[in-house]
Amino acid sequence: MAIRINLDVVMAQRKKGLTELAGEVDLTLANLSILKNNKAKAIRFSTLDAICKALSCQPGDIIEYVEDEEEENDG
Repeated sequence: MAIRINLDVVMAQRKKGLTELAGEVDLTLANLSILKNNKAKAIRFSTLDAICKALSCQPGDIIEYVEDEEEENDG
């Protein structure tokens, strides 16, 4: 997938652990872990909003578009 989640990077910069962030954004540890490990298929805007508030960041700090290698090779 061409969308990369950099939540782990932002969390490290803010010195916030998974358990602490999960409590602040009202997500289960399992769901937050799926997002952090780039395994999520989707994210709700309300979740993104809560994460950005908790980490004092912008959505672009967490979500990044990168070219797929397969797409580059096809063109």
